[in-house]
Amino acid sequence: MKKRIFSLIIFILIITPFAFTQEPKDTEDWSRRPRMILPGENNAPPSDAIVLFDGTNFNEWDGKNGPETWKLVENAMEVIPGNGTLTTKRKFGDVQLHIEWRTPREITGDGQDRGNSGIYLMSLYEIQVLDSWDNETYYDGQAGSIYKQYIPLVNTCLPPGKWQTYDIIFIAPKFSEDQTLKSPGYFTVFQNGVLIQYNVELKGPTDTGEPEYHYHEQELPIMLQDHGNAVRYRNIWIRELDL
Repeated sequence: MKKRIFSLIIFILIITPFAFTQEPKDTEDWSRRPRMILPGENNAPPSDAIVLFDGTNFNEWDGKNGPETWKLVENAMEVIPGNGTLTTKRKFGDVQLHIEWRTPREITGDGQDRGNSGIYLMSLYEIQVLDSWDNETYYDGQAGSIYKQYIPLVNTCLPPGKWQTYDIIFIAPKFSEDQTLKSPGYFTVFQNGVLIQYNVELKGPTDTGEPEYHYHEQELPIMLQDHGNAVRYRNIWIRELDL
């Protein structure tokens, strides 16, 4: 009896791998051919990107004073403190956004009063811009934070006056036909090539208090904040994602 059981076990161990063997072609997926795009060279945007600012004009932007809301300085756009925000003329949902920013060389103020601005996806969901080089403030309000929601994984800020980059993956929140929340928004963010936010789930639009979702359009403009400091932006491009 023991010999029979032992023989059966040996038989199962030998035959099992062959019983479940698949051909390599069985797992091939030909359902969607990825479209070809050309990556950018020498810090240029990829071929399918929409260039929102190339250093020459404000054609893609609007503000309370039109193109004169902010000013062009050394191929960058600079906040004119007190003149208000800039918003894109186009509306976006799920996107990959590349944007470069620089806080003023001359240090004035501290905490939230030092090189403050912000990048708002859909004009509602903010990634903080701040001079966070040797500048203490509440951690969910420092550079790279999802403002008042998520502290960045690390502080990878450069000194004031140095150009820095954000590469942002934004998945917009979705709403049902009855205007209730269907799925929340998400952020993944790289600062200066370093991962600082990984797939964090938004709790709602940016607010100084507890955030709470409310219905809005599926696509809305991007907004750059005037927070009273002469922050600069340049080399802004965006890719619309079909997820």
